[in-house]
Amino acid sequence: MLRRLSCLSILGLAWVAGCAATGVAPAPAAPPARPTLEAVVSAARAGAARRSGRAAATLQLLSAERVTWSDGSLGCPRPGMAYTMALVPGYRVRLAAEGDAWDYHADLRGTLVLCPAGQAVEPGRDTRY
Repeated sequence: MLRRLSCLSILGLAWVAGCAATGVAPAPAAPPARPTLEAVVSAARAGAARRSGRAAATLQLLSAERVTWSDGSLGCPRPGMAYTMALVPGYRVRLAAEGDAWDYHADLRGTLVLCPAGQAVEPGRDTRY
């Protein structure tokens, strides 16, 4: 009986040592990539094209800039909603075509929000990133 336990113990230790020797560990999760200004402009163009039925190439880019939003609303607060009270780095993209305009706000996690006319809160410019 003692010999059987010794053999099982040795086999168990060999198995553990073999697993440790492979050096296989779960890969750490890669941090999500920050969207570039160009990627946000492309997403805003695609969104405005879907909403308007126009070709994305016909939309005029009025401005695209890095900004700092004053809170989690991304400069587009909705009545009755609560938002984080922290500065949020992000982007603002404004597009126009034939008298229509679109004001898109984004954060660095890829959230893109179309802000209705007259609802936008002006952001601060951010040149830190």
